[in-house]
Amino acid sequence: MPFLIAVLGVLGAAAFWWYRLKMMNEAAQEVADVVGRVQGNIRRKKLRKQAALSPLTAIDDPVVAAATLIAAIVSEQGPILPQRESVLRDVISQIADSQKKTDEAVVYAKWAVSQVDDTTITIDKLAPFLRERLDPAERNDLLGMLNRVAEGGEQRLRIADQRMLRLRQKLGFEVN
Repeated sequence: MPFLIAVLGVLGAAAFWWYRLKMMNEAAQEVADVVGRVQGNIRRKKLRKQAALSPLTAIDDPVVAAATLIAAIVSEQGPILPQRESVLRDVISQIADSQKKTDEAVVYAKWAVSQVDDTTITIDKLAPFLRERLDPAERNDLLGMLNRVAEGGEQRLRIADQRMLRLRQKLGFEVN
C-alpha cells in the first residue's frame, strides 16, 4: 500500500507541475502575442507615415514643388475654390515651360495636398528641395507667388505668421 501511495504522490506531483508548466507556457505566449502586436502597430504607424509623405518625396521638379507648397499653405484654411485655383494656375504658368506643365503641376499639387494633411510636413519636405534648386531671387519670387495666390480668389487669406516664418527659415532666409 505505501508503494501505491508513493506512485500516486509522484503522479500527482507530475500532474501538478505539468499543469503549472502549461500555464506558464500560455502566459509566455500571451506576452509574446502582446509584444508582437505592439511591434506590428509601431511598424504600421511608420509605414502610414511614410505613405503619407510619399506624394511629397516623389516630387522631383521645382515647378511641381512650388505649386504643391503654395497649394498646401493656401488650402490650410479650406479647400482651393475655382477662383483661387485660377490664380494658382496663373502664377504657376509664369514659371512653367508650357500649359501642359502648368496643368500637371496644379493637378499634382491639389492631389498631394489632399493626401498629406499637415502643412508643416509639406513645408519641411519641399522648402529644402526648393532651396537647393532656386537662387535667392527665385526663392523671394516664390514668397511673392504665395502672397499673390493668398490675395487672389474669393476672399483674401491671411497666412499664419508661423507658417511664413517656418517657410522663410526652410528656404534659407534670415529670420529676425
